[in-house]
Amino acid sequence: MGGWLVDLVPVLNVEEGSHGADSDGLAQAERYSKGDKIIDIEGHPDTPHTLGRLCPKGAATIQLSNNPLRPTKAMYRAPGSDKWEEKPLDWMYEQIAKRYYDAREKYFIEKEKNKDGQEVVVNRLDAIASLGSACIDNEECYLLSKLNRTLGIVYHEHQARV
Repeated sequence: MGGWLVDLVPVLNVEEGSHGADSDGLAQAERYSKGDKIIDIEGHPDTPHTLGRLCPKGAATIQLSNNPLRPTKAMYRAPGSDKWEEKPLDWMYEQIAKRYYDAREKYFIEKEKNKDGQEVVVNRLDAIASLGSACIDNEECYLLSKLNRTLGIVYHEHQARV
């Protein structure tokens, strides 16, 4: 065969049926891996609306795992600083929770007056907005929506609708 063609089938692990990252969230992808590294992502040939093709976002998902510039540690830049510093993941989680809590305590609107001047319960938080991702699946999107609604966040969007 001239030495340039390689038969990858015996060494590949093909994972089928996973949802791709395109905007409609319906395309399926096949991920080909060699060991622990993903080496290719292709559209599933039996997907009727894409006929096995991936949109640009779906095709770019290989970068999520293979990009050497992808941050793999929690980095924090203090207000006014020009330097990033590595922080423990638990510290980052605590900071996010604290900031959510502080914003909710300060800006939560429990009641407001309607057009007739009567107080009505609104239970909302206008100070925080949430923009999700087209790369999350239905279950993750559902949980993010439930969390946001529990906190009173009304500005909630995910990229599948952008």
